[in-house]
Amino acid sequence: MLNRRNFLTAAVGVAAAGTLAACAKEDGGPSDSSSGGSKAITLGFAQVGSESGWRTANTDSVKSAAKEAGIKLQFSDAQQKPENQISAIRSFIAQKVDVIAFSPVVVKGWDAVLNEAKAANIPVVLTDRSVESDESLFVTLVGSDFTDEGRRAAKILEKVLEKAGHKGKVKIAQLEGTTGAAPAIERAKGFKEVMDAEHKDDWEIVVSQTGDFTRAGGKQVMAAFLQSNPDIDVLFAHNDDMGLGAIQAIEAAGKKPGKDILIVTVDGVKDGFIAMSEGKINAIVECNPLLGPQLMEVVKKVHAGEKVERWIKTKESDFMQDQAKDALPTRKY
Repeated sequence: MLNRRNFLTAAVGVAAAGTLAACAKEDGGPSDSSSGGSKAITLGFAQVGSESGWRTANTDSVKSAAKEAGIKLQFSDAQQKPENQISAIRSFIAQKVDVIAFSPVVVKGWDAVLNEAKAANIPVVLTDRSVESDESLFVTLVGSDFTDEGRRAAKILEKVLEKAGHKGKVKIAQLEGTTGAAPAIERAKGFKEVMDAEHKDDWEIVVSQTGDFTRAGGKQVMAAFLQSNPDIDVLFAHNDDMGLGAIQAIEAAGKKPGKDILIVTVDGVKDGFIAMSEGKINAIVECNPLLGPQLMEVVKKVHAGEKVERWIKTKESDFMQDQAKDALPTRKY
């Protein structure tokens, strides 16, 4: 997987991407100018799916930003299946789109199709998630630092525990994202880094399992957690939707979410803020889904053969329960 902290220093892929964009124009692709003026840029975008409120907001952002930017969007929903994304990317290559962008379902398995895009002189931009692949096969990543989000979740949990007056050992349940997906891997990694460095003797992850980033998955897995570990103190959910599903399971078990079990999630979707304002979620680490405008800016630059940074980060914040009511009216997603 890409080392996100060294991402901005890598230059090989940028240079290669600039060459690809230039070659696309020279080869007479769909972006060529004519006496009547240049054609609109065509972007092929392969989305993960619609598994969560975050993903829905991300899709809406991409679609609206493309329309605003005058970019022709060819959109595909992979329904959380890597093979569907690969098929979509191959379809984009066959259509000779100008630029391909996608948010990889998982980190592995992309070399073949990315090499096909390279051979077709079509530059590729990653959005939201990274891949484990040759960095020369894509231009840049537009998205968040998931490892840092995991660290921030651990640090804000310290504040949550202090505010709740919790003393002694902390038994933590972890609802992981989709197995093999970058946010699941990196959020778990960042959280554990802080836990091992600062709370080795008092924090323990007693149970951890994927809820596949869905509300239904969060509910089902949390119900199983409570059967096997009824004395859980804390839930760390890799996204709001799994946390919201877990709240249903906690309430069904006769416990109070946010009190009997303290809850920290990642994303910051509106439903998460509503739950936080009701005292059912204690803290949320924001992951901004509104990547559309940044993506379209990058697409234009890549199409023009301009250099871009290897990692274009989104700006994010952390929120605790006492901030929820003030922040809720400003939620855009």
